[in-house]
Amino acid sequence: MNTLLSSSSIENTTIVNPQGESLGSIKDLMIDPQSGRVQYAVLDFGGFLGIGDKLFAVPLEAFTIDRTDERFVLDVPKDRFENAPGFPVNDWPSNPDPQFVEGVYDYYGQRETYLRTRINEPVLSN
Repeated sequence: MNTLLSSSSIENTTIVNPQGESLGSIKDLMIDPQSGRVQYAVLDFGGFLGIGDKLFAVPLEAFTIDRTDERFVLDVPKDRFENAPGFPVNDWPSNPDPQFVEGVYDYYGQRETYLRTRINEPVLSN
């Protein structure tokens, strides 16, 4: 069943890996105003591995939804976030370059999704 989710219902949603280990929560969604598409979710992993001063960018397509427990599942081991694409907590990109966004999709195995959305991307009228 395909249902819509409001951005406020996604914010602060718990993220776990398939083993049930907490990976943090969704802090925000980054939306491209030209296309209206969510470019990526911003994840706060709560400072594990000594990286509490960094937020992580993850494509929504990389998650599955656990509707029973109302959480998102990300099939990535915790230690993989050590080198994951992200940015400092106090320095959010307001206009990330396309290479950063493409790198985010590549890192999580979603390159084809990224390329498909770029080719078929609608442009919102002003």
